[in-house]
Amino acid sequence: MRSCNSSTEDGLRHLLNAWDPIGVADDVQDEYDCMLAPLLQRLRAGADRPEIGDFLKHELEDHFGLGPLGLPPDAMAVRVIDWWTSTGDASTATGK
Repeated sequence: MRSCNSSTEDGLRHLLNAWDPIGVADDVQDEYDCMLAPLLQRLRAGADRPEIGDFLKHELEDHFGLGPLGLPPDAMAVRVIDWWTSTGDASTATGK
């Protein structure tokens, strides 16, 4: 399994900060970095929307102890998968 480059991590960080489910990204740019590696690992493994949505919901509730503000985790999962597909990393990771 290949490692992700910094531009991939930066892209996902930007997406998570734009979502900003707990409302702190304007002040703390790395607040959601704890989700980068687990999300990228799931994406490289071919995770689908329900799996990504469940992960996001679990992180918000169990790790951060909060419910999301704004866009729900399932809707954010669609954005994450769309972003992953658009980066070209999805086809490289799965060998397609």
